[in-house]
Amino acid sequence: MSYSWIGAPAQFNGTNADLGGDSAKENLNQWYQSGDQAFILLASAMVLIMVPGIAFLYSGLARRKSALSLIWVVMMSFSVIIFQWYFWGYSLAFSSKTTNGFIGDLHNFGLMNTLGKPSQGSVLIPELLYSFYQMQFCGVTAALVVGATAERGRVVPAMVFTFFWATIVYCPLAHWVWNANGWAFKYGVLDYAGGGPVEIGSGMSALAYSWILGRRSEKMMLNFRPHNISLITLGTILLWFGWLGFNGGSAFGANLRAAMACWNTCLTAMFAAMTWTLLDYRLSRKWSLVGWCSGTISGLVAATPASGFIPPWASVLLGVVTGVCCNFGTKVKFLLGIDDSLDVFAEHCIGGIVGLIFNGFFAADYIIGLDGVSTGIINGGFLNQNFKQLYIQIAFICAASAYSFVMSAALAKIIDVTPGLKLRADEKAELLGMDDGT
Repeated sequence: MSYSWIGAPAQFNGTNADLGGDSAKENLNQWYQSGDQAFILLASAMVLIMVPGIAFLYSGLARRKSALSLIWVVMMSFSVIIFQWYFWGYSLAFSSKTTNGFIGDLHNFGLMNTLGKPSQGSVLIPELLYSFYQMQFCGVTAALVVGATAERGRVVPAMVFTFFWATIVYCPLAHWVWNANGWAFKYGVLDYAGGGPVEIGSGMSALAYSWILGRRSEKMMLNFRPHNISLITLGTILLWFGWLGFNGGSAFGANLRAAMACWNTCLTAMFAAMTWTLLDYRLSRKWSLVGWCSGTISGLVAATPASGFIPPWASVLLGVVTGVCCNFGTKVKFLLGIDDSLDVFAEHCIGGIVGLIFNGFFAADYIIGLDGVSTGIINGGFLNQNFKQLYIQIAFICAASAYSFVMSAALAKIIDVTPGLKLRADEKAELLGMDDGT
């Protein structure tokens, strides 16, 4: 099997390509640059650091009596995802043999047939490395979702939810937009590093889980405030570091597009942070470090779908718009009557939506072509007179949002009514604190 894609150091023409290549007969590394592989391995390690970053962030945002349980549930969710991704998650998302645009098949079950052929993401890296990198994405997304359990959710049912959520929500979303056979990929959706699967997927799923879980006791809400701002800041810094691997690595090579994505990520994050901080200052007349952290994260979120598509000046504008939208978005949960206690919906879903919409306006073909592979292949948005891109983006946003919320809510409800898997802890455990109550 010969791949006609251009841009790789050499055209792949390996033995037994359908099975991933045969390393007993030939050197499978010959088709790739060692620098590109080393870069993605490093980016994978950077993304992994985001998981403890999320754990520290959530722990600091909660009260002291439930802080440790949030670190535990986040780290356990990542353990579940490593197994799920190896077992069938990668295959369901990225199998190249599937014939439908919704979900993959089991061609790569247990990482079978996953060795040296070019990956679905880029001809610059082999599939084995790509599968490892994408596992980190799924793990980060799951870690974000389980924040919905804050101060009232049981751990074991949350882990059951995590396994099946990754299977029926995350894998289809990733398949839609990143698999060459996915309907969103064929439709022309521009989603660089996961505005749909990661950000909308986590935000809407956390909102659905919070809805099924129910509100915290009003007694618990009296005088509520984060217990450790230092942990919040540490978590934010770890997330920022990891996000450079998240967005930079999504260029799938050590190239100019990766450098541009890192620049755009920092610009968007800092302008969102400054905007959020100013909005908080206008109300309290005090500078808020928690506000800075929240703004930074919302900017990193918005940069996820956009950083590899838009020019730097548009990233500045994206940061300002995201800071405003996500700051005011924290009020949506009160309108809905849903206790999204850690504002996963406001920061991740709304931030991801803003970033995806910006691609419709400001995606530029010369930014996309910086990876040396996509030159002249992918159109931009309004900047390239591609005016239909905006409604393509909006259609994808609507589909991803509706699918994530409905499927997550249905799954959570099914688990909740299953004997022994009730999602919520009893009232005594809530009042005592989840660290000691479960």
